Amino acid sequence: MTMLADFTRSLLASVALSVTLLVAGCSTGVTTPSAASGRLVHFTSLDGSATQLDGYLFRAKSNGQDRQPAIVFLHGCGGLLGRTGAINARELDWAARLNDIGITVLMVDSLGPRHHGEMCAPAHFDPGINRARPHDAYAALEFLQKQAYVQPNRIGVIGWSQGGGAVLNTIRADSRGRPAALPAGDFRAAAAFYPGSCSVAQQGTEWRSAIPLLVLMGEKDVWTPLVPCRALMDARSPTTQVTMRAYPGAYHDFDWPNMRIHEMPAFRTRAGVVPIAGTDEAARADALRLVVGYFAKALQADDQPNAPR
Repeated sequence: MTMLADFTRSLLASVALSVTLLVAGCSTGVTTPSAASGRLVHFTSLDGSATQLDGYLFRAKSNGQDRQPAIVFLHGCGGLLGRTGAINARELDWAARLNDIGITVLMVDSLGPRHHGEMCAPAHFDPGINRARPHDAYAALEFLQKQAYVQPNRIGVIGWSQGGGAVLNTIRADSRGRPAALPAGDFRAAAAFYPGSCSVAQQGTEWRSAIPLLVLMGEKDVWTPLVPCRALMDARSPTTQVTMRAYPGAYHDFDWPNMRIHEMPAFRTRAGVVPIAGTDEAARADALRLVVGYFAKALQADDQPNAPR
């Protein structure tokens, strides 16, 4: 029964991915980056539970190189797949843009394989899964490092919202998810969009990481607010390289393409805050330029990334 269920889930996910790519390739008068073909892959989380994770691999064109840099995607609290089973438009859009500059993308689904729905509503939040996500990130890193077409020492990580918090917990110096040995190297650079868990209360004082980090937030975000996150980054270790970009007028999910600004009362926080999310075109345009340039330098240049401009 288990093998049949796993096969069925893999088949449905493959169909959903094919439909997603077909729809993503359609244009309504707006020019978008070309989408690479995605492939469903599986690898085991390093959380000790032997969880078989689903990954969606978007390979970039070789550009004449035998090996390519790569980036791991960590989704938000709603999961990687929408209600129809299609990959989120935000992740597809970012994957296409990174593929276009020669960077392969591996999207990690941390919820579906654990048979868990969204973790946005406080009643649905699972702290065990949240703790497991850095282990998922490093499992994805090790999977990519074993691929003959990936440069094993040039892999980055991006996370959104709860996945942004997972980025913080993944790259911090004392990360519980980091394996004792990483012979092919650690993540080379990271970016976190409007990260959850971004406060001194949740991360402790003097947050520290050897991995450069770019943080992007909306000043009007009431779900993952700017002020406590900025306080955490201001209190970071002096040797930790962090660049923050805050966008006036932008809410949560400001980089999600074509999302109307709306309230989400179903996800009201325990403090009574109703989240607001939606696209901010100016912030999105700047983030696209900034993040693509940041990872191009971090993963494709010979030196480590400097603070983006």
